[in-house]
Amino acid sequence: MAEQSKNKKTALIVTCVLAVLIIAAILIVVFRKPAATQQGKKTIVVEVINGEDKQEFTVHTDQEFLRSALEELNLIKGSESEYGLFVTEVNGVAADDTKQQWWCFTKGGEELMTGVDTTPIADGDHFEIELKTGW
Repeated sequence: MAEQSKNKKTALIVTCVLAVLIIAAILIVVFRKPAATQQGKKTIVVEVINGEDKQEFTVHTDQEFLRSALEELNLIKGSESEYGLFVTEVNGVAADDTKQQWWCFTKGGEELMTGVDTTPIADGDHFEIELKTGW
């Protein structure tokens, strides 16, 4: 009878250890997903042009509109207007009103007819943001 009780205790301990190992394995799988699955489903390229200085950013996002995707990277800043965000700063460079500077947004070289709030993005899009001088 003592041996039977010892066998039950051993079986209980083994079962508990296995349960803890299974729970630990599940937690590791859930919390340590590969980086690729954590990136967005859309990949867009954003080229920032300031005179001769050009920088290219690859953005992985699930966002629907350009503003949200750029704000995820803290790439743009601006002021709210009745038409949406008026972008005044890109990648830490502010447009200077006294020099009539402004940020021009294009997609594939063609000027956008929508603001950053309402410009939809699709996988593979290429946007350019260029600092222009003169109204």
